[in-house]
Amino acid sequence: MKGTSDLKSAETGIQNFEVSPKESKFKKGFKSVGKRWQYYILLLPMVVYFIIFKYGPMYGLQIAFKDYTPITGFSASPWVGFEHFKDFFDSFYFWRLIRNTILISLYDLALFPISIIVALSFNELRDGRFKKITQTITYAPHFISLAVMVGMLISFLDPDTGIINYALKGLGFEPIDFMQSAGWFKSIFVWSNHWQQLGWGAIIYLAALASVDPQLIDAAKVDGATRLQRIRHINIPAIMPTIVILLILQLGNSMNLGFQKIILMQNSLNMESSSVIQTYVFENGILQGRYSFAAAIGLFDSLINFGLLIFFNRLARRTGTSLW
Repeated sequence: MKGTSDLKSAETGIQNFEVSPKESKFKKGFKSVGKRWQYYILLLPMVVYFIIFKYGPMYGLQIAFKDYTPITGFSASPWVGFEHFKDFFDSFYFWRLIRNTILISLYDLALFPISIIVALSFNELRDGRFKKITQTITYAPHFISLAVMVGMLISFLDPDTGIINYALKGLGFEPIDFMQSAGWFKSIFVWSNHWQQLGWGAIIYLAALASVDPQLIDAAKVDGATRLQRIRHINIPAIMPTIVILLILQLGNSMNLGFQKIILMQNSLNMESSSVIQTYVFENGILQGRYSFAAAIGLFDSLINFGLLIFFNRLARRTGTSLW
């Protein structure tokens, strides 16, 4: 009996010194990092970049709730709560900014399939030389700076010397002052964006199409499937996860149009259509020095984008593809 009790006490002591499940998982994770430390070294610069330039500046979001001035600093500036948000919601320009931002975003979203169509078209080209030339032509605009791009648009659309108006005159129409017209601003902005990013956007879909098994294509040809049928039943399902992911990202960033190109294209005559949230933030924050007010507007815009991202990602889960 004494030997049995001693054995039990020894077993109890061993159990007390056993590693807990949480500790064992930690050790396994630490060992995994140790085995693949080279990959984590490669990942480190990107992590540092996001911490310094993305997460670090979020400390400054508090000025959206304060009457901030550079002299008083973050901590000494008086707290005003949601006062800046109320001022923005009650401002004369609020609904115009929201309307223009949403309309341009929807316009841009309507042209989302263009890059997919271009990628599917490139994938069907068999002439290697012609394929390279067309791809180069479509990729080239991506590398043009925004300032040069807007300068090209102003030259092309000039009512007196622009090539577009020369063509209109040749067809018997009156010249149109496109850049001075509020009605043409959205079309010029969105179509020029897609022209500039057309080939670059198609690269992602071409990379996805490269994973399609050639045997499936050959089998479909043997079964008598036409080219359109092969595209519909093989190619499009193959790139559908990529389409869903890029669509979620665009929807989640739909309220962020940027301000650089719009500012360059903007003038007093097209202001009714060209004023968006980002240009309003730029004007109030940089030009007028209303830092807290501009931060509140930017935070409001970011929260909308965040909500859209969460909502559409949840919808996309039904298709079996989502960001998380």
